[in-house]
Amino acid sequence: MPVEHRSSKHTSVYSILYTISFAHFINDALQSVIPAMYPLLKSNYSLTFTQIGFIALCYQLTASLFQPLIGNLTDKRPWPFAVVIGALCTLVGIINLSWAPNYLWILLSVAIIGLGSSIFHPELSRIVSLTTANRKGYAQSVFQIGGNSGSAIGPLLVAVFVIPYGQAHVAWFAVGASLGVFILYRVSKWYKNHISERKKQSKSLFNEKSSMPSSQIKRAIAVLIILMFSKYFYMASMTNYLTFFLIEKFSLSIHQSQLYLFAFLGAIALGTYFGGPLGDKYGRKKVIWGSILGAAPFTLLLPYVGLLWVLILSILIGIIIASAFSAILVYGQELLPHKVGMISGLFFGLAFGLGGLGAALLGYLADQTSVIYIFQLCAFLPLLGIVTGLLPNLTTTKK
Repeated sequence: MPVEHRSSKHTSVYSILYTISFAHFINDALQSVIPAMYPLLKSNYSLTFTQIGFIALCYQLTASLFQPLIGNLTDKRPWPFAVVIGALCTLVGIINLSWAPNYLWILLSVAIIGLGSSIFHPELSRIVSLTTANRKGYAQSVFQIGGNSGSAIGPLLVAVFVIPYGQAHVAWFAVGASLGVFILYRVSKWYKNHISERKKQSKSLFNEKSSMPSSQIKRAIAVLIILMFSKYFYMASMTNYLTFFLIEKFSLSIHQSQLYLFAFLGAIALGTYFGGPLGDKYGRKKVIWGSILGAAPFTLLLPYVGLLWVLILSILIGIIIASAFSAILVYGQELLPHKVGMISGLFFGLAFGLGGLGAALLGYLADQTSVIYIFQLCAFLPLLGIVTGLLPNLTTTKK
């Protein structure tokens, strides 16, 4: 292949990767509207913490249960325009949430948004894995940083444009959702053309097979699920209840508490960027070790310190713990390289499902005890990172 053609193809593929990352930014900014609105919804509809937890559970279950199924189906038969349908679901859900007349309508709205996410993530993660050959961790980090940056900016936008003016102003987010539909339509056309080219060359998209025994693969997947439980139950305490923790312990306003949540979510976006490239260079297992277990000293301190240290520790925790997901996801894809869609759906699904289950259980526990108590309890979860030692070593690292 001529050098000029290779260079042009390389640039085109990376432009697709960065476009996908921006689409992920839009999608997750819209998804993060839901937890950012919890204090407003609690006030407007006189909800309990348990009801808030069930909003999170409803959203995150629909955002999780379908992901492995969709991923498995598209492993067998790719569906290029699935991501457009996912974006349209998010658009419909956002509009419904802006004028929801009652609690059940809120549940329906967040379920539709969750369904959009369930369709969105497995296929886009598959497309991301096609954009790079030897830098899969980097590609996933670029993809994830778009989503995590969106998750960080969403609560800030809610604090500025929704909290002061009322729930109806959520409808303005439909503009971003419409932009996402347009961008993903363009990405889908590229993906469709890519599939056609591969068929002309008589090549499948993913034809590698794992050489590891199936029993060892199953044990490794089980360990990864435990690590996901540790990470996302702790994340559920932070993303859903940090604002309430700050309001209860330090008497902050809703607006002030949203800024602290923004700082934590921004730190997650920063940490996400480093996880994938570090995994490419030093090995995914080492990154998983440091990301889960390494956050424990800081999570154990957070419930007992002053306001400034809560901010500092939240940022440190966000940076450290965020680096795990890209490493876990690519590690799983390397375990089963011919099941990229199913693995992507499984781990994105676990991220949403465990987060939703954690939010519901922690909401019930907060009603029975206090928000401060759930932060003291969840502080021990990163200690489960010790099970990383049970993961088998995979490929050699790339220098």
